[in-house]
Amino acid sequence: MSAVLAIDQGTTGSTALVFSRDGQILGRAYSEFTQHYPEPGWVEHDPEEIWQVSLRVMGEALADSGIDHSALAAIGITNQRETTVIWDRKTGEPVHRAVVWQSRQSAGICERMKAEGLEPLFRERTGLLLNSYLSGSKIRWILDLDPELQRRAEAGELAFGTIDSWLLWKLTGGITAAGALHRTDPTNASRTLLYNIHRQQWDPELCELLNVPMALLPEVLPSSGVFGETALLDGIPTGIPIAGIAGDQQAALYGQGCWEPGQAKNTYGTGCFLLMNMGLKHPVSQNGLLTTICCDAYGGTAYALEGSIFMAGATVQWLRDELKIIDEAAQSEELALQINDNEGVYLVPAFAGLGAPYWDMDARGAVLGLTRGAGRAHFARAALEAIAYQTRDIVEAMNSDSGIELTELRVDGGAVKNNFLMQFQADILGVPVDRPELVETTAAGSAFLAGLAIGLWNSPEDLNRARSRDYIFEPGMERDQREQLYAGWQQALTRVRSHHGD
Repeated sequence: MSAVLAIDQGTTGSTALVFSRDGQILGRAYSEFTQHYPEPGWVEHDPEEIWQVSLRVMGEALADSGIDHSALAAIGITNQRETTVIWDRKTGEPVHRAVVWQSRQSAGICERMKAEGLEPLFRERTGLLLNSYLSGSKIRWILDLDPELQRRAEAGELAFGTIDSWLLWKLTGGITAAGALHRTDPTNASRTLLYNIHRQQWDPELCELLNVPMALLPEVLPSSGVFGETALLDGIPTGIPIAGIAGDQQAALYGQGCWEPGQAKNTYGTGCFLLMNMGLKHPVSQNGLLTTICCDAYGGTAYALEGSIFMAGATVQWLRDELKIIDEAAQSEELALQINDNEGVYLVPAFAGLGAPYWDMDARGAVLGLTRGAGRAHFARAALEAIAYQTRDIVEAMNSDSGIELTELRVDGGAVKNNFLMQFQADILGVPVDRPELVETTAAGSAFLAGLAIGLWNSPEDLNRARSRDYIFEPGMERDQREQLYAGWQQALTRVRSHHGD
């Protein structure tokens, strides 16, 4: 038995990868699924469609790998976090479409709870802010749709899960709900607003404040360990252990080999997610970051500081789709290199407000420092530089919260192919940026956790051998120039911030 199948269930599609023992990708498949926007700011998915698409790509990736089914040792799951599904335990039918992490429909619930002065309590116990992107308020929103749903939830007839739990339920129960298992792992549980990260258990008081019956909640098992075995399903062998589960950002942290305190990774996708491993320390951030659960070297519980940036790759898409400055994302690099520096032009991409460490939802985007000579190259360069500046904002907050100075940043995600961006990131941080050969570190993380649990890999050293680096970008900018550029960014930020009396 020499291979692991990983399902990476993301916001816009599902990817399945088959990994060999030496970390090579033997087979892959990907498919998108439908995004539903019932009202402005609302985003929903059909849980059944997610399941069907995920099952299909898992079968296709196995077929693509050419391995015999007897060689499949385990399955790992990694998922879009916070997206919320509630379903009937008897029939397995969802009671409503999945409410996606980006969706804002429970914002009013969070605002009411903040007004009641409850945020410090939630922050202290969960490491999170009262924000509509976390699962707890989404559960409340769904149950509020019909008093009958609340009654059924209290009677234990319904189950809540993030997407990992939904896929596990389907994989272990097959087409019927018979034998289906209702479980999750600590990394996903820590994103619900209902899990006490210090005690590592569901918090009855927080559940009561959100009026979420505890009968809804899944059992929490370690991220690396057997959660259940596959039932009879099309395209997938029966009896395969599902042995690793982690939310996508924590899976990427694990896949990057960031197992020691102070090690950090940044995923450059639509937005950016920067996580720093804190080991067993779990500080509640004083600088607008979240504290979340991640994995130690053996898949046990550790803690991480997390900062999210709303607009990274999305800023480059804006140049392409709205401004028509480029035809494809890769051209942003060529354009940016046409000028030697930004010539004082800064783009603050606060199109949907600013994420960590500012959490300023009323800020709006701006381009500053334009002169008559500014053109397409300035916009492209300013867009790419903005991604690196926002990353530094989070690193500064992390250094302050953790008391640990970052010495290297490991990177993954689509935008890391952009050499200009990676070099500028190293320059503006003043630390090396390590890009791996395998950029699918999220799927790799869940595969590693699963393979470790069933003995395909015996130690973190084995896993390190499976991770190979592509290139290290060394900082080459003088300190004075770096600080001058960053001061210009900070000045641009003050121009767009909404300053609610701060």
